[in-house]
Amino acid sequence: MRNAIEFVVYGDYALFTDPLTKLGGEKLSYQVPTYQAMKGIVESVYWKPTILFYIDMIRVMKPIRMESKGIRPIDYGGGNTLANYTYLQDVCYQVKCHFEFNMNRPEMAYDRNENKHHNILKRSLQAGGRRDIFLGARECQGYVEPCVFGEGEGFYDHYGDIHLGNMVHGINYPDETGRDQMEVRLWNPVMKNGIITFPRPEECTQVRKVSDMKPKLFNESNVEAVDDLLARWGEEGDV
Repeated sequence: MRNAIEFVVYGDYALFTDPLTKLGGEKLSYQVPTYQAMKGIVESVYWKPTILFYIDMIRVMKPIRMESKGIRPIDYGGGNTLANYTYLQDVCYQVKCHFEFNMNRPEMAYDRNENKHHNILKRSLQAGGRRDIFLGARECQGYVEPCVFGEGEGFYDHYGDIHLGNMVHGINYPDETGRDQMEVRLWNPVMKNGIITFPRPEECTQVRKVSDMKPKLFNESNVEAVDDLLARWGEEGDV
């Protein structure tokens, strides 16, 4: 696929929080990552407002195991509360994704050079990302490396279909949809032999409005064009 990358992301713990468990101050992880969590990981590797990342599919490489921990969350009221967080333990996922230009940002047309964005993206992935990688929560450090999607043996390769119930797919932001509101998308994923294939955001039918929101302004005054970036660092430089 055009402008695609494939990588593996792994870590000791992950917390892809089911929002329903936050009501009582607890946190319980979904069994698998959400589309939005994977999109956030890719954007930590490389991001500019000119492009939008689409997660095509993930492959769950290790068995789904959970571990509960007693956590003392920050209590600004001065209390001494104890919460129970349930994490995924020892996780590893292969990810296939690609980027497209964000056509809802016509002011970023000057920065649309897909070949150079793709080259920087691949270099950033090789370097382990431009920002820290987190697996759903800041206390869950992750690591990324390039890989070939489908290579190696996965724990669920011959498990058949596993229905995962109703989950959050992701969040719609104004600059991605052209609507001045933030929305949440829901879906019912099925893992087939360890692989979850994600529909595109606009293909999700269960969409709920969260709040009104205006897109952040980006233009030539606060975003450097990719051509200028590469010219400044050099075609073989560390970008």
